[in-house]
Amino acid sequence: MTIWKTSKLTMTVAAAVGVIGACATEAEAPNIAQTESAPVAEVPVEVDISAATLETAQAFLWAAGSGDMETLQNLMVDDFVWHNEGDASIPWVGGPWLGKEVVLNEFLPKFGAGLTTTSWTTDYSFANGDQAVFMGTMSAIANNSGVETGEFSWAVRVQVADGKVVNWNWFEDSYAVSQAYHAEPAKAE
Repeated sequence: MTIWKTSKLTMTVAAAVGVIGACATEAEAPNIAQTESAPVAEVPVEVDISAATLETAQAFLWAAGSGDMETLQNLMVDDFVWHNEGDASIPWVGGPWLGKEVVLNEFLPKFGAGLTTTSWTTDYSFANGDQAVFMGTMSAIANNSGVETGEFSWAVRVQVADGKVVNWNWFEDSYAVSQAYHAEPAKAE
């Protein structure tokens, strides 16, 4: 029997009988080669990191959206990179923002002070290896002007390594955000 090791998980597979086992150590791996009647065919298995990537990226997205700074901080590597391209005259746009401390202490406070999200959907999510992608729609109000952006599409590509987010590449209708940000302040009715 061959045991394939990936990360901290040891996988054993006996394809002929459809048995798949996951154990924390090789010593805990069951001897599944001993079956009553069917010969065992060994099939190499590579643990699909896509599911783990998606889970970590979803947790990060939720933490960012809900303001859970402790979870957000715990899910970032120290040299984390947040990309948010667009109109660099907007305080939270431009970048990239390099490093966990810069993102937590410079980017996020500027973003939080500058934009209030008024609607949000996450319509699609998928992962391939260490990359996850989310897409949806949102609308917001630029806090300096009080002007709404209107609904627009957004997407984010997230890179994950060892259960932490390495790279967050945010795409949005930066024109709509820029128009709202640079608009004359809305007048109270």
